[in-house]
Amino acid sequence: MSGVTPVKPPQPAPPFGPVEGTDGQMQADLVLLAMGFLHPEHKGIVEQLGLDLDARGNIKAPTYATSVKGVFAAGDMQRGQSLIVWAIAEGRSAARAVDRYLMGRSDLPAPLS
Repeated sequence: MSGVTPVKPPQPAPPFGPVEGTDGQMQADLVLLAMGFLHPEHKGIVEQLGLDLDARGNIKAPTYATSVKGVFAAGDMQRGQSLIVWAIAEGRSAARAVDRYLMGRSDLPAPLS
C-alpha cells in the first residue's frame, strides 16, 4: 500500500457513494478504516474466508480469533456498532492476541482482558 484515494460521500448515512470531483491521492504507510455504526461488508473477504457471523452480522471472534485459523477481528467487525474508544482498545487487545498467536506469548498491553 502506498496511499489512499478518499472521496466525499453524497450523504452522511448509507448507502454511500462517491461525489464526482472530490477524489484525490494521499500518500500513506498505514491506513486504518473506521467505518462506525455499520456491520462489516459480508461480500468479499468475509464470505471468501467463510468467517462465522453472529446474529447481528458481525464477525464471531470472542477472543479476537475468528473461526478461521490465523484470522483475527476487533472493533466494529467483532463487537458491532460502538464508539471509537472501544475500537482503539479492541485493536490493541487484538494486536496482543495476534502477537501471542505468532510468538507463543506477548508483552503487549491488554486494555481489555
